[in-house]
Amino acid sequence: MLILSRKENESIIIGDGIEIKIVQTGKGYAKIGIDAPKSLMILRKELMTQIKDENLHSVVQNDISLDDLSKKLIK
Repeated sequence: MLILSRKENESIIIGDGIEIKIVQTGKGYAKIGIDAPKSLMILRKELMTQIKDENLHSVVQNDISLDDLSKKLIK
């Protein structure tokens, strides 16, 4: 993991076209701005974790194997 120190209004660049800028800092928080191509999905980690958990719960709840699902889709 790369750890950088940045002050307000300073940025870092990732690859070709992703800029992360420190917009505001305060006691115990930092607001960041992300400038990236619209084709790139950007999600907070806790939201991504929630989506993965809900998908897993849905699969377990329906208890359908991939083979069974494949057979249903072929019909």
